Amino acid sequence: MTGSNQAPTERRPEVIDQRGPWPFVTHRVFRVDALEQLWSSRHHRKGLLGRAAAEREQIAAMLLRCLWMPQRLNWWIGIIFGFGSLLFAVASVLSLAPALARAWSLDATQINAIFFMGSIPFTIAAYLQLFQAANAGQFQPGDTPSPSPFTLFGWRPHDIGWLSCALQFIGTILFNFNTFDAMLPSLNWFQQDVLIWAPNIIGSILFLSSGYLAYIETCHAYWAWKPASISWWVVLINLLGCVGFMISAMLAIVLPGTPNIEVVHLSIVFTLLGAICFFVGSLLMLPEMVFSEEAPT
Repeated sequence: MTGSNQAPTERRPEVIDQRGPWPFVTHRVFRVDALEQLWSSRHHRKGLLGRAAAEREQIAAMLLRCLWMPQRLNWWIGIIFGFGSLLFAVASVLSLAPALARAWSLDATQINAIFFMGSIPFTIAAYLQLFQAANAGQFQPGDTPSPSPFTLFGWRPHDIGWLSCALQFIGTILFNFNTFDAMLPSLNWFQQDVLIWAPNIIGSILFLSSGYLAYIETCHAYWAWKPASISWWVVLINLLGCVGFMISAMLAIVLPGTPNIEVVHLSIVFTLLGAICFFVGSLLMLPEMVFSEEAPT
């Protein structure tokens, strides 16, 4: 009897479960031989690794470690976005507290300049996130992701993560125009609506769309309650920030006549609340790098 030199047949990965908010798939479970492997859209595009829950004595060390991880793009995204959010919050507080602004010798134009300076880190962080999503390699069960061709922006409208990042990036560019135009002197009500309010409301709509896409990408559904997952908290708090910016933009429209001071202040309050949410969400992106476990569903 002669032996066979035929190589063993390589088994192809089998998808045993997949789900996500239609028309996107954000969660798959693969079976390779007797092993199962999970793919999650957000974790894949951000390079987050599934990790078992840490022991209590490890948590403090992991939190300290995540404060300084400059070798990780996610760390830069969180830090830069947090810095922009902090500038928005500071400018909002100064707008609501004229006495404090006078104590710092700041007028309205200078406060608007702080808003503009805050919009720049927003755009930088949003682009880094878009760049990260555009260059996420193809997932291969049982192996490391295959590298994709290097691209500055990419075109993946079928990919919920890329689409969320792209909408956010465009929204931040509109905020650049909106906050810059707010520094222009002697604008009438119509010019303010065209140059300031229009990019503000469109940018806020894009932010809200982006935030909801990021939320359902993480939830794998249109709505889910996952308080055990830090990624869920990141996208939920960011989504609340998007809602705050949206309400602020809706209230910020300028009409002919004397402006309603109460409505103006309320608009700024929602800008402040949105900025606080973005700041907290940005900070949570740091421990997300080390506590990136997928909550049971």
